[in-house]
Amino acid sequence: MFVLSNFLLATAGVLDWLLYFYMWLIIARAVISWVSADPYNPIVRFLYNSTEPLLYRVRRSLPVFAGGIDFSPLVVLAAIYFLEFFLVQSLRDVALSLR
Repeated sequence: MFVLSNFLLATAGVLDWLLYFYMWLIIARAVISWVSADPYNPIVRFLYNSTEPLLYRVRRSLPVFAGGIDFSPLVVLAAIYFLEFFLVQSLRDVALSLR
């Protein structure tokens, strides 16, 4: 069972790292939206291309509040925090209980 335990611990670690990285991509995208960044800059294009599919889905399901302020990054960040505290921690707990 220690092999399954190590696999779950590794999966939890990788998932935690990926969620943390995507969280910073969302934050960078929000900060970039506050300034007039060059849309042809490769960094801006990467941020847009990596975050827009998820933000677009969330944006479609949210009603428009407060004069068109986009709350989709906040919803995505809340979902990332939930996944970090619930899913990653649950995987770690299961892995440690298998040892």
